[in-house]
Amino acid sequence: MSFKPNTAAPAATGKCADIREIEPDLAGAGLRIGIVMARFNKAIGEGLLSGCCQELRRLGVSDTTLATVPGALEIPLALQTMAQSGKFDALVALGCVVRGETYHFEIVANESARGVSEVQLGTGVPVANAVLTTETDGQAEVRMHQKGMEAAQCAVEMARLLKAVK
Repeated sequence: MSFKPNTAAPAATGKCADIREIEPDLAGAGLRIGIVMARFNKAIGEGLLSGCCQELRRLGVSDTTLATVPGALEIPLALQTMAQSGKFDALVALGCVVRGETYHFEIVANESARGVSEVQLGTGVPVANAVLTTETDGQAEVRMHQKGMEAAQCAVEMARLLKAVK
């Protein structure tokens, strides 16, 4: 991640000419990434994990730790414990909540997302949230690999951004 002066004309880019921009950095070498995966909807979780791990390796991350938990509601506590350990530069949350016929979907989806956000804001450790919330298993299956890859990219980019800002 580097600071780059913006030299383009403001009208052409919509940016101010005198602002330094922190460039996105997806260099994963040397980063320590923790992953928490829910075992509920296991096939989807493993598809997310496959995409995430494949992308982390492609980005150069070689220090990855995986913890599994029963379901999406347990993800935030595991993330918080990992974040507080000081052993990780970024974390990834993986899981899937599929809408059923009861109100339970909204509770699990909302509370899981809230908990994940609270972990990163409370600890300062970035968390890429790849807990899918879908109407059907089929929707999750279509999205799982790509969303896992995107979560890996997010974790690496945010870890590098925070290092550049500090």
